[in-house]
Amino acid sequence: MTRPSDPLAAVAAGHDPGPFALVRREGADHVDLFTGPVRTADRLADLPLPDDGAGPRTLAVVPFRQVTERGFECVDDGMPLEFLTVEAHRRIPLAELLGALPDAAVRTTDAGFDIADDEYAAVVDRVLADEIGRGEGANFVIHRTMRATVQGDPLAAALAALRRLLLRERGAYWTFLVHTGARILVGASPERHVSVADGLVEMNPISGTFRHRGETVDRAELLRFLHDPKEVEELYMVLDEELKMMAVVAEHGGQVVGPYLKEMAHLAHTEYLLAGRCSRDVREVLRETMFAPTVTGSPMENACRVIARHERAGRRYYAGVLALLGRDEQGRQTLDAPILIRTAEISPEGALRVPVGATLVRHSTTAGEVAETHAKAAGVLAALGLGPDAPGTGAEPAVRYADDPEVQAALAARNAPLARFWLEQRRPGALALRGLAGRRALIVDGEDTFTGMLAHQLGALGLAVTRRDWPDPGPLDGYDLVVVGPGPGDPRDPDAPKMVALRALLAELLASGRPTLAVCLGHQLLAGLLGLPLHRRDAPYQGLPRDVPVFGVTRRVGFYASFTARADADRMTGPYGPVELSRDPADGAVHALRGAGFAGVQFHPESVLSQDGTSVLADLLGHLLDRPALSAHGAADRG
Repeated sequence: MTRPSDPLAAVAAGHDPGPFALVRREGADHVDLFTGPVRTADRLADLPLPDDGAGPRTLAVVPFRQVTERGFECVDDGMPLEFLTVEAHRRIPLAELLGALPDAAVRTTDAGFDIADDEYAAVVDRVLADEIGRGEGANFVIHRTMRATVQGDPLAAALAALRRLLLRERGAYWTFLVHTGARILVGASPERHVSVADGLVEMNPISGTFRHRGETVDRAELLRFLHDPKEVEELYMVLDEELKMMAVVAEHGGQVVGPYLKEMAHLAHTEYLLAGRCSRDVREVLRETMFAPTVTGSPMENACRVIARHERAGRRYYAGVLALLGRDEQGRQTLDAPILIRTAEISPEGALRVPVGATLVRHSTTAGEVAETHAKAAGVLAALGLGPDAPGTGAEPAVRYADDPEVQAALAARNAPLARFWLEQRRPGALALRGLAGRRALIVDGEDTFTGMLAHQLGALGLAVTRRDWPDPGPLDGYDLVVVGPGPGDPRDPDAPKMVALRALLAELLASGRPTLAVCLGHQLLAGLLGLPLHRRDAPYQGLPRDVPVFGVTRRVGFYASFTARADADRMTGPYGPVELSRDPADGAVHALRGAGFAGVQFHPESVLSQDGTSVLADLLGHLLDRPALSAHGAADRG
């Protein structure tokens, strides 16, 4: 029988065991023990990944501040990027490890949230009104932290908490303890952020939270939760945001699988799985996917600004990741990275932090989001003696509601209105349209990587696509089409640098007659140049699918916008000639417009919410690139 390694014996004897990590992955009958020295790195690219053998080589503890590598804003708290170089790796049977871990209650004092419930509720109100309501994004995650002081040896307390999590929590992707010498992290994270194995990159967005009390799950309440528009749309929005990331790291973007129900001791979540082929260095994959929208928001870059504005304190390791890097038997790189949520951080002096956040969307209520933070923290707090265990918790639930036929039907129904482009495996070239071979498109990104998904759709239709950021779109010569893409912000702002730059770009394109497609923010700015008034909507259209008229055909498309252009007629003559408009019959909101050499759409044809998005794009390409427009039932109707 394998004997538990010396770190546990050292702790029991009151000695410093040195750095180590214990990791149980979902469904495993063993726990991995990693030991070795801990060092720090400045960048993810600096994490070592030697090629002299198979197996785990490096375990990194990635703080939230690492997001600055992508140029994103954060409150910089100076937390280091630490990594354990795996010099020894042992597998310990789960039962044996449980017998070696301390079976003792964790004692703490001075427990309380750093932000009281009423203060957190006020922050929720401000974000809903000032950020989502003003077009800064579709959803944002704002966190708070339970703090306490551990009595006695912090590492012994963390090992005792790990034992309780292994016994009492379920549904975790990783249950773990990492001791670096400078800190201890112990938790049960439900969410894989990103993994790479056998050339396949996978992401696992989880959103939507059903709170329950263990054995007292109310099946009718669960079914109501699965049909709740707020919960459904919340998952759709993070799905879209992680598809944006997959569009960058996977050759053909991500294919969507699911949704599924993830059942835990105190709550249940809904989740999707995304998968795609990848040949990038795993450290680059990690960098390009910092960090999950389920713990930040969308669009990602502006979500980081919003977090900094409203939290006003660093996140330390909350919303970062653990990242296990290695190689397989063929020498190929591997990566497994759970999100650092449902995790306690304990200092050598016993300072305890349990951060937790709620996802704020347009349907959110202050009471609901306050309650969500309590529910999400419950499992870790119970393991630390700061809350009750859920009744009947253990390795397996008394009833698996994921196997219930009605639950499965409710989950399957969520895919019915979504774009088949992202749900079905796509054979390269299957959607390519005649006449587009050799033609090139430039997408100008307005700080929303929806443009990555747009690039995959346009590429699937036959265009060669280049993406550039709005501050430096580069020369326009050599492109058959320029797409002025989406992004956050108020299109009416006359002085915002991004709005000034994109207006100037659109004016240049219109004056030159170069074929131009404008999406969402680009569409709003184009409408303004054509003389249409812009209005802030009474209620934001964030993550909202709708059936709307698009040039005579009803289309199912997804909106992410708080502003819209309005018009009183279906046709107008602007400074660049006649313009055809597709409007909402109720309020005149302009969903789409087109003229000689230009077109704009307020919605996102690339979104997973846009069931007819690929068909809309194909028709617009027919209009813009001197090809006959495809019919509503023609070859383009495959998306």
